[in-house]
This record gives sequence, structure tokens and C-alpha cells, in this order.
Amino acid sequence: MKYTLAPLPYNFDALEPHIDAKTMEIHHDRHHQAYVDNLNKALESSGISQELELEDIIKNISKYSAAVRNNGGGHYNHSLFWEILSGSPKVEPEGKLKEEIIKSFGSIDQLKADIKNLALGQFGSGWAWLLVKHNGALAISSTPNQDNPLMDINITTQGYPILGVDVWEHAYYLNYQNKRADYVDAFWKVLDWEAVEKNYESALSKIK
Repeated sequence: MKYTLAPLPYNFDALEPHIDAKTMEIHHDRHHQAYVDNLNKALESSGISQELELEDIIKNISKYSAAVRNNGGGHYNHSLFWEILSGSPKVEPEGKLKEEIIKSFGSIDQLKADIKNLALGQFGSGWAWLLVKHNGALAISSTPNQDNPLMDINITTQGYPILGVDVWEHAYYLNYQNKRADYVDAFWKVLDWEAVEKNYESALSKIK
């Protein structure tokens, strides 16, 4: 059984004007599809079972080749990314997640500012994350390329990512060119906090 690319849970133009339809089409149908295709090739060429759960591969990525790391990360990261975006998003977190964000960062706005700083400070391609550490606490981090906090490699903070900002240029260049800051500001307008809350609850259930 090979990995496959799930369809977007909304139309390409659903996030306009914040993220344009052409970017979404290219990003999903070409870039993400390429990660899926190349992951399958990398696993097959290495004689690795393609029935492994993607999360298990990511957790143990140090055991795999660079091709599996890059393309497995690309598949995992983008799958999360599409699910947390919406054309009609829940604009603020609620409940336990909101409480923990305020406890950890002071306010929702401060969390956004901190993640934006990480996104702008990521040299070249990469991601900025909100994650649940293995002790249940919230944290933020950035990773290069298609790495993520779940990988068992030497990164600053490890845990389950629940929100990720893609700062590869292919995520925003058609509309924003070199204005990464404007793209990150626009990201918050299509972020669905309901999806992030579900990711948070799922992460907590895995570390208990």
C-alpha cells in the first residue's frame, strides 16, 4: 500500500484573498504530490514497508535515508498544514488550549508575534511551529526544510506539532513575492483554531 495524496478539504480559491487559488493548486497538486511520489520511491528502493504509519516513520526518522526524511517530512507537514486552514475559520482558540497559550505566552497576540518572529527568522526554507512537548507543555520552534518537531533528530524542541506555518517560498511567492511578513500576517486570517484544538487534544492523548 503506497502513500497517497488526499484532496484538499476545500476549493483552491477558498482562502482568497489571503492565499490565492493558483498558489494553492500548485502547492497541493504539484509540490505535495511530488513529496508523496518521492517518499514512495525512497521507501521502495530501500526495501522498507510502505504499510508503516507515516507518524511512526517521522518519529524514528534518524533510521531512514535523507530522501525519506525530506519527502516523509514534506508529506507529514503539508497534510497538517491543509487541515488547519479554512475559508471560514474559527478565529480564536477556546477552552484548555486558550488557557495554556495564555499561561505559556501571555496572550494569543503574543503567541502570534512569537511565531511570526520564528517564521521571519528562519533562513531559507522551513517551518514555524506550535507544538505540544512530551511533558504536555506548549512550545514554539522553527525547523529547516521539511523537518518538524516530531522527528528524533537534534532539533531545539521536540513534541507533537499542532500548528505549522509553511515558509517555503512556493507557499506564498506568487502573491507576496519576498514579503514573507505579509504572508505570515495573512496566514492567521485563514487559520482554523478549531482544527488546532483537535490537534492539541490528539497530542495530549498520545503523551498520556
